[in-house]
Formats: sequence, structure tokens, C-alpha cells
Amino acid sequence: MEFINPLANNYIETYSNATPSYLRPMYEATIADHPHAHLQSNWHQGGVLCFISKLIRPLHILEIGTFTGFSTLCLAEGLQKNGILHTIELRKTDANKAAAYFDSSPHAAQIKVHNGDAKEIIPTLNITWDLIFIDADKTGYQTYYDLVLPSLNQNGLIIVDNVLFHGEVLEEKISGKSAKSIQAFNEYVLNDASTEQTILTIRDGLTLIRKK
Repeated sequence: MEFINPLANNYIETYSNATPSYLRPMYEATIADHPHAHLQSNWHQGGVLCFISKLIRPLHILEIGTFTGFSTLCLAEGLQKNGILHTIELRKTDANKAAAYFDSSPHAAQIKVHNGDAKEIIPTLNITWDLIFIDADKTGYQTYYDLVLPSLNQNGLIIVDNVLFHGEVLEEKISGKSAKSIQAFNEYVLNDASTEQTILTIRDGLTLIRKK
């Protein structure tokens, strides 16, 4: 399901310039060559991530789900000079591809790639996070949320992708495994008295979450 008219989306991209232009080649290469290119954040969404990161000016960023690294480099744009972004990717091939892009980027010294299961890696990172981006397997969202919330800075922000899951959460009867997981996650966060959230209808839906 398309939530934004394609003409409107083209207009938005034309009149938005927050996405770093140097990322265009890697962005287009992923679309052209990767069999799962739909997993990449779109160009405008990358700009939104970049814009938010620049507003927060984080010292520590955690990304769960690197893919080929486009969203990572967008988030890195707002890092403080001594800031570090930790990104976790399960698939070795994608982790290696992303690492190559990072090494040739302006943020090479500020990004650490972890290859493996985020559920195992997150507990080993003894860091207070200023900004967290969750964009991995949808059935794991609730677990990731529970793992990272205690270590979120009081003034920090969690951004969660795909919370509308292609419109499947709007169906009267939700049938897909991932869509059911996303719906359960959305209800879980809504009922968490310790946080507040708002959903943005950008691409496939972004939820912004902060501690009260």
C-alpha cells in the first residue's frame, strides 16, 4: 500500500535537501544490485534521519539493522566530533558491504560494525544511548525495545521503522507474521507508561519514542 502519492513523494524529494548528496551513488547501487533493495530506507527518509540526528547532536548512536549502510551514514551526520555509532547487522555479506562504504566515508573513524545477532550483542554494549534506530527483523522489535530502553539517555530518542508494515496493520484481519508482530509492538509501546510516542507517515511509518 502506498501512503504517499508518488507525485507528492517526488515533490517532497525535490524540495528536501537534508540527505547528504555524496550518498547518492551507494544508494543507487543498492537499488540496482541488491536482491532485497526494498529494505533500504528511501532517499527522503534518509534525510529525515539525518535531520533528527543533527538536532539531537548525539554522542552515542545505536542502529539495529545496518543493511548496506545508507541509514547508518545518514544518522552519523549528526554525531559529535568524538561521537561513535554502533551498528548491528546479522547478515555477513551486508555487514561487509556496509563496512566498505563506511571506510570510504567522512565518518570512517566514528562507526563500529557488529556482525551477529543483536539480541546477543546489545547486552555486551555498556553504553548510554542518545539516539537508537530499530530497523531489523520485525518479530524481534519488542525484544529490541526492552533491551535498549533501560540504556536510553533520559533525553534520548528511539526511532522505529516499518511500523505501518506496508499497510498490513490497517487490515481488518492481520494475517502476516511480521505484520502481527508489528501490530503487537505498536500496542506494547502505546501501553508502556514510561514512554510517549508519535508515528510519522514517512515511507513505511516511523515511530519516535522518548522517555517521559
